[in-house]
Amino acid sequence: MGKLDNKVAIITGSDSGIGRAIAEALGEEGATVIITYRSDHESAKDTSKYLDSKNVKHTVHALDVSKEESVNDVFEKVVQEYGQIDILVNNAGVNGSNINVVDMENDVFDTCIKTNLYGPFYCTRKYLRLRAPSQKGGKIINVSSIHEDVVTAGNSDYNASKGGLKNFSRSLALELAEQQIQVNNIAPGMILTKMNQESMDDEKVKEEKEQHIPMKRAGETKDIKAAAVFLASADSDYVTGATLTIDGGLSINLGQGA
Repeated sequence: MGKLDNKVAIITGSDSGIGRAIAEALGEEGATVIITYRSDHESAKDTSKYLDSKNVKHTVHALDVSKEESVNDVFEKVVQEYGQIDILVNNAGVNGSNINVVDMENDVFDTCIKTNLYGPFYCTRKYLRLRAPSQKGGKIINVSSIHEDVVTAGNSDYNASKGGLKNFSRSLALELAEQQIQVNNIAPGMILTKMNQESMDDEKVKEEKEQHIPMKRAGETKDIKAAAVFLASADSDYVTGATLTIDGGLSINLGQGA
């Protein structure tokens, strides 16, 4: 028996990277998995093939979390098919622009905020509105970043979105505590996904960046899996409003030697 048998989990941006790792992990523990993707249908099919190989029940939906209509449509279809959603993982996101505020256009800032902050808001609100009065408990996991606390110059859009997500999660945890719905964040550091494509393509760049990490290695998507299962399962029923940082010590090492 898996820890998540008979649970329905929707993971936004589960076509690749961290989202795919979480989809795999929850599926391997018995959850029915809803794969979503914005534009990369081929990667979504790869995730689906993997879940097929593990006999995990799942479906695939195109979803743009920055658009309320898209969120409403997909979530309603999922509830119509499966009856309810037990676990929501808000993972879909875009990277920072690496543009200073003085040079940043409105649409650049809007894209990041609409995806990384409005996206979890739209998805969470729809998840809550679709819950039946008889539904007991629930799990909301937001994939944030160490940049919810640690900021970098040139990424005010990303830093603002993740800082906002942290306090969105904490506020939500208070609102939902009496309903036994736990809300927590996973905050990855440097994980080898598309958001760190340069490090994946250039070993020298990767090694240079790894020198700032106390454990002297970049993280891999497999490093996220156990945390996701913990926060999605009954093992974390007394954990809410927390951020689980997975970064090899990077965020607490900043400033050393100054």
